[in-house]
Amino acid sequence: MEIFSNLPLMIALFAILFAQFVKIPIQYIVFRKLEWKLFMSTGGMPSSHSAAVTSLTTAVAFEHGVDSTIFAVSTMFAVITMYDATGVRFQAGQQALTINKMRNDFYIFMDETRKWPQKKEEEKIEELKTLLGHKPSEVLVGAITGIAISFFFYGLLT
Repeated sequence: MEIFSNLPLMIALFAILFAQFVKIPIQYIVFRKLEWKLFMSTGGMPSSHSAAVTSLTTAVAFEHGVDSTIFAVSTMFAVITMYDATGVRFQAGQQALTINKMRNDFYIFMDETRKWPQKKEEEKIEELKTLLGHKPSEVLVGAITGIAISFFFYGLLT
C-alpha cells in the first residue's frame, strides 16, 4: 500500500506511539506507580500531540524544504494544535477537576445526611476526565521529541 511509503506520515504516527509509551516509565519514575492506561490517555508528559505535529512538520521540511507551501501549512497546523493543547484543553481539564471536587463534596454531604450504603465513591460514580490538556512544559517536551524523532529517521534513512 502506498500510504506506508509516506515517510512523514509514518514518522508522525511513530512519534504518537513513542510519546504515549514514554509516559508510562516517566510516571513510574516520578510517582513509583505503573499505569499502563496512560498509553491510551490524553494529557501528560510528553505531549503526543506536540510530538506528532512537530515530527510531521520536521519531516515535511526534509521532504519539501522550509520554503514550501506544505511546510507553511504543516507549521500552522502544529502551532494551532500546540496552542490548543495548552489553552482550551488544559482549561477544560482544570474545570473537570473543580467539578469532580464539587461532586465529591456533594456526595460526602449526602452520605452524612442520608446514611448512604457503605460503598466507596469510586464504585458509585465515574470521575470526569481531568487530564485533557497539557502544561506548556509537556507541549515543549513533546515538540522536542517529535523534532528529534524526525531527525533520527531522516539521518538513518538518507
